[in-house]
Amino acid sequence: MCEVLEISPKTYYKYRNLPDRDYEDYKLIRRIFNQSMKTYGYRRITDELKDKYGVIYNSKKVLRIMNKYGIQPLYIKNQQRNGQRERIERRVRPDLLQRNFNQGGWVTDVTYLDYAGKRSFLSTILDLQSKKIIGHQISNRNDNKLVLDTLHKTLKKIKDPSGLVLHSDQGFQYFSTEYPTVCESKGILISMSRKGTPLDNAVIESFHSLLKKETLYNNDIKSHEEYIKIVKSWLIFYNTQRRKNKKQTLFI
Repeated sequence: MCEVLEISPKTYYKYRNLPDRDYEDYKLIRRIFNQSMKTYGYRRITDELKDKYGVIYNSKKVLRIMNKYGIQPLYIKNQQRNGQRERIERRVRPDLLQRNFNQGGWVTDVTYLDYAGKRSFLSTILDLQSKKIIGHQISNRNDNKLVLDTLHKTLKKIKDPSGLVLHSDQGFQYFSTEYPTVCESKGILISMSRKGTPLDNAVIESFHSLLKKETLYNNDIKSHEEYIKIVKSWLIFYNTQRRKNKKQTLFI
């Protein structure tokens, strides 16, 4: 449980038996919510607390407690879910590579690096023409910043990326507002795999698989920190020394 919640056992046992200060308020809010046939949002519940029970709460507190205990009208949940899906669908870009990895362009993806119970995330950009990693970033968080930092570092090395294709899967990081803004400001053409189709981005998928095999299985690793150092050294080795099979199109 501690691993799932990302807290230490010491913290868990410290707070496990402490009373929940919001629980009594939650019971009253839940009662009003149920009496409304589960239709009231936090504003109406705040008004009902005042008018019916004489309890004056800040609406932000009511919202916080409702979020904490998962109290929300079903129609609002559906609206949020549908709205998010529509926003994502609008940002999906067509697959410009069509699995033709012998053409010029970049491919990118994020993979995890697990060792000794710890996890880091590696974001890479690979150039299809040179078969080299032209940008990478390692972080403890898999977020938009990781992908954007990788992109910014790569762009510093390229004089004019205008007209170049940058292909990714449909990971959430590539649907951020800033990612297409940066790409389009540089004239980069965004390309995306079809949903749930890793073969559409087979080169970078295969690269990450190779990286893990040759770093994890070829070394006597003692810690997660050591593993990250080995990954960084291997990336340099890959770009500068490792022989690449030019006949393979789905692998490098």
